[in-house]
Amino acid sequence: MTKYIKLLLFTFFPQVTFTNAQEVQPEIKDQTKFYGKEFFLIEGVAFPGSLRENTFDRLPKSYKDKVASLWDLSKNSAGISVRFLSNSEKISVKWTLLNNSNMVHMALTGIEGVDLYCKVDNNWQYVNTTKPDKFEKENEVLLIDNMKKEWREYKMYLPLYDGVIELEVGIDSLSEIIKPEKIIDKPIVFYGSSITQGGCASRPGMMYTSIISRKLNMECLNLGFSGNGKMEPELAEFFSGIDAKFYVFECVPNMTLDEIRERVLPFVEIIRRNHPATPIVFIEGLIYERAFFNLKMQESIIERNRILRDNYDKLIKAGSRDIYYINNKYPLGTDHEATVDGVHFTDLGFMRYADYLITKFEEFGLIKK
Repeated sequence: MTKYIKLLLFTFFPQVTFTNAQEVQPEIKDQTKFYGKEFFLIEGVAFPGSLRENTFDRLPKSYKDKVASLWDLSKNSAGISVRFLSNSEKISVKWTLLNNSNMVHMALTGIEGVDLYCKVDNNWQYVNTTKPDKFEKENEVLLIDNMKKEWREYKMYLPLYDGVIELEVGIDSLSEIIKPEKIIDKPIVFYGSSITQGGCASRPGMMYTSIISRKLNMECLNLGFSGNGKMEPELAEFFSGIDAKFYVFECVPNMTLDEIRERVLPFVEIIRRNHPATPIVFIEGLIYERAFFNLKMQESIIERNRILRDNYDKLIKAGSRDIYYINNKYPLGTDHEATVDGVHFTDLGFMRYADYLITKFEEFGLIKK
């Protein structure tokens, strides 16, 4: 604008002011800002991050050569969650997968997805699940928005059958995120097969250890390893380093008859060296759906359970205390409708199994009713 035109405008409209375009103050806009592990509490891991190869691994790096057969599975983030407080109007997540895995009988949301829960009236309420891109390792998803701006506590469950290299929580840039206090009570430690790892939950929050954790408001450590969980001596040493409220062993499905005969008593002995009074719970192997008809399969499971029970009885007769045994008689109900493939649970199966175990823990006096 020329000086002459400005002079004319000022003459007739003396209140007019002029500002160069670059001097206009931009409107403050709400943008998503992402925060890393310093801003949330990681739960479901036994040792500090400095001892793990990756932040969301389930075993310390010192075990890489000790348990080579299940090391890769230990890098699956099954049972691991992050907890945080925020007053944001929206919650996003950005995560990078280790393998970009998939299976024909399990939903990708359970294998690679992330679940968000929010505490409402002192109970954990489900919010949403991410839908990961099956072709990409790096994902970013808006989980919820348009919320009232107030402080809430959140829990975010990580993938069950893949590892997580990096995770960031996104909130609106005008809000805050705070790391909460750690649960003081000792964790319940679960060790076992693919059933314990979470196969085949539709989403991470529906595995039975996570359900138990929410219902009891306790931290649960998940050491389920698909196709494994065979009471290896090295794992007994690992558990000996954890100060647990009690241990739960669901190991029969992948163990041979000889492994059960030879490993149960030494496994308990190793743990008892450091934790002579910490309760131990043995869980029988499930009678698979096909085993109701396949008599050879049924006989095999019954025989393995019998040997487990014999070892339990030996421990009791030898004077061992604080050892308990769960008979898996219809833990999923009697309608035979709680599995994906006759073995691995659906979400319905995991809910029923979690409730069944909680009832048993109450009967044993391990938790309060």
